[in-house]
Amino acid sequence: MRRVYLDHAATTPVREEVARAMLNFMVEDFGNPSSVHSWGRVAHEAMEQSRANVARLLGCRPTEVVFTSGGTEGDNLAIMGVAFARKDSHNHIIVSQIEHHAVLHTCEYLEGHGFEVTYLPVDGDGLVDPDDVRRAITPRTSLVSVMHGNNEVGTVEPIAEIGRITREAGVYLHTDAVQSAGKIPINVQEMNVDLMTVSAHKMYGPKGAGALYIRRGTRLQPLQHGGGHERKMRAGTENVPGIVGLGVAAALAYDELDEIPRGMTVLRDRLIAGLLSIPRSRLNGHPSRRLPHNANVSFGDIEGESVLLALDMVGVAASTGSACTSSALTPSHVLVAMGLSHQEAQASVRMTLGRVTTAEDVDYVLSRMGPIVRRLRAMSPLAEGSLAPREAETAASGAHLQHAADLDKPGCDCSGDKGVRR
Repeated sequence: MRRVYLDHAATTPVREEVARAMLNFMVEDFGNPSSVHSWGRVAHEAMEQSRANVARLLGCRPTEVVFTSGGTEGDNLAIMGVAFARKDSHNHIIVSQIEHHAVLHTCEYLEGHGFEVTYLPVDGDGLVDPDDVRRAITPRTSLVSVMHGNNEVGTVEPIAEIGRITREAGVYLHTDAVQSAGKIPINVQEMNVDLMTVSAHKMYGPKGAGALYIRRGTRLQPLQHGGGHERKMRAGTENVPGIVGLGVAAALAYDELDEIPRGMTVLRDRLIAGLLSIPRSRLNGHPSRRLPHNANVSFGDIEGESVLLALDMVGVAASTGSACTSSALTPSHVLVAMGLSHQEAQASVRMTLGRVTTAEDVDYVLSRMGPIVRRLRAMSPLAEGSLAPREAETAASGAHLQHAADLDKPGCDCSGDKGVRR
């Protein structure tokens, strides 16, 4: 059975070049970067090279890069750091309704500590209106946080335009670029942002490593206290192997920015076209202003979770949204904010491609999706003409296993489901 991984928005495999570089700093050059001897100097130099690599990817100075444990810590440091640094005169924060929970839950925490938070709506494509940002800013606003590329639907926000508004108002702008960094060109100067979060494991680096860009002069209160690491912005001995891995991943992503995203976009559009050829399907997110690897589609009358289980039985990995909330029973807050009903939101499937995804992978997935959707609709009580409840229960008990076996039989045509021959 073919195996196809289409969940790269959740995490990516560590590239061999990254793993080799990391291993060296685990077993050979293992020194503490704060030590003055040669072992420490080697580790420190490697860390500074990684800082330079991340800075080149983001278009900033190396001195404006602070290493973190990943996207969640970066979002927390940016939002709470600014909030507590300016709380006496500026206790108002603006975020969009479709932010990652690392942003939303941080803002909820701040609300419990006397801060006011405005949650901006989005349109049906998931776009924030810059004019809504302008109208929401008050003399007490300290920070606006709007993600660059949405992790669920792939919509790319008008950050540069929002940044011009915040710059004129003297308000800091933070953007979570965890999904976009390494996949589309980024330049913090052109985007007018003051803080930007990135994570290594979304661009073929290790889990547990990330970075926060902090524009020089930005007032920020650290959240961790101890030694003077990371220019006193993040106390604690640095994760040198993880930072080295992030640096190598950032360098490779920068070198491939012209080639890999272009190929992924072609395959993404091929995947989306095939999925939308299935009756009663709809694309979620902006049709063109979207990340090159993201395809999010809802299928009427069925649940996305059932589609995932059926796909897994035929060797395909996908998701219904953010990996951080994949076990939640509630519908996606992103899709609900975009105007989808709870039923439509729970019928969504997110497929995210990677640098090694092939046209054959896409075609294999499409050959399975039509039969899976038709079978699930036949069992769904929501679909017109579906099986009676008792018949559906009986059919569901063995349908996934049987279909998985049938699809891999030589010459199988899946009883009219147009299964490919393998």
